[in-house]
Amino acid sequence: MANRRYDAFVLFAEMRTGSNYLEDNLNVLPDVTCLGEVYNPTFLGHHNQFELMGYDMDRREADPLGLLDRIIEGSEGLPGFRLFHDHDDRVVERVLPDPRIAKVILTRNPLDSYVSRKIATATGQWRLTDAKNLKTAQIRFDAEEFAELTDRLAAFQDRLRRGLQLGGQGAFLIRYEDINDAEVLNGLAAFLGSDGRIEAASNKLKRQNPGELSEKVENYDEMIAALRDVDRFGLTASPDAEPVRGAAVPGFVAHPHAGLLFLPIKGAPEQSVIDWMAGIGGVGRDGLLRKMTQKDLKQWMKDHPGYRSFTVLRHPVKRAYTSFNRYILPDDRAAYADPRKIMRQRYKLPIPGAAPGEDWSAEEQKAAFAGFLEFLKMNLAGQTSVRIDPAWASQAAILQGIGQVAQPHHLLREEEMETALPGLARAVGVSDAPAPRAEGSPGAVPLARVYDGKIEKAAIDAYRRDYLGLGFPRWNKV
Repeated sequence: MANRRYDAFVLFAEMRTGSNYLEDNLNVLPDVTCLGEVYNPTFLGHHNQFELMGYDMDRREADPLGLLDRIIEGSEGLPGFRLFHDHDDRVVERVLPDPRIAKVILTRNPLDSYVSRKIATATGQWRLTDAKNLKTAQIRFDAEEFAELTDRLAAFQDRLRRGLQLGGQGAFLIRYEDINDAEVLNGLAAFLGSDGRIEAASNKLKRQNPGELSEKVENYDEMIAALRDVDRFGLTASPDAEPVRGAAVPGFVAHPHAGLLFLPIKGAPEQSVIDWMAGIGGVGRDGLLRKMTQKDLKQWMKDHPGYRSFTVLRHPVKRAYTSFNRYILPDDRAAYADPRKIMRQRYKLPIPGAAPGEDWSAEEQKAAFAGFLEFLKMNLAGQTSVRIDPAWASQAAILQGIGQVAQPHHLLREEEMETALPGLARAVGVSDAPAPRAEGSPGAVPLARVYDGKIEKAAIDAYRRDYLGLGFPRWNKV
């Protein structure tokens, strides 16, 4: 590879798609080196590895592109690494438009990946080299968790596709099922410009979860019922497709009879509003229309002329405190395990490895929340490797995404709900709407006990768009 076609390659994949196995096969090639998940938030390259080419975890966090340059300049042959949707977004922004960095995109049926990941989490077994050591488990399918995961993965795939299109680039597409095919692997070697070829696929790693899904999922019938509404072939896709970071339409909530469309914001009041809508006409929560496609939403809009769409905003510091207590401080949210870990280890967020116990004091809570706000300032500015999650993204940015498909007619403040929601109901002809209940913030320590000038300044610095763009005043804790 003296005159190599590329300077490096990136293997875009996700957890449980076979990326370890594909890496093993690539490393058989004498002039190709795959370095693992170089930008994994919890390690550097491979599990329990925290240093690479003179970079430790802190240096990588501060200078991720410097590490990329070091990989390119300091490697013999063609270097590469695996990159997932929740790895460092700064690296995605750098490599995607660069035609000198080859792109390999590995995919797998998302349901198989989801089940495999849940089993690995339950058993603690992420790699298998000898079948005699196989650990098995049955898992419970969580429809909401699966939908959230597939939405994130689909958005990332759309982003990759669009980035390649804009740069006039091609990628080598490979499926999980293809990794055992030596001919396909040699096609990949040719794509990368390698002089080597593979005689047979590696047999080092063994498939961990063979068998039927019905054997692996304890609520299999419930899973099948939940998946009936999944649009596997994109039949309802709108030709004017929304941007990658557009609205999360499946999260919208519509009343089946009254013309009310709720556009929730994570971390702001959600459940109390849904309960209020469920009480209108006695339809109940199950009677509300949720998990809609864009086609469903457009049809509902046509069927309800004069409808009112609305969202409920929460004061930025109260919303940040809600998300902190709900997603970061406890340790029982699997989807937030990696962000929580990197916040604690890399950004020194003063929270324990496990959920705080009863001896957790208000002063410790205050210090931890102040650290979380300092982290948010960097995170929302795109200066960290942690994803900008909807739970703490600015409400201004979320509203921009929602506006791609549904302009909110009413932006209500949380403190206005008691009078504003019944007023909306009357506007669409509902005279007997129930009174909405207040929705408290989780956590044992009230915000008023930790709020001070330092917290106020950190919140304003982090959420300047919300304070200025949405006109929020400083929080009145009285």
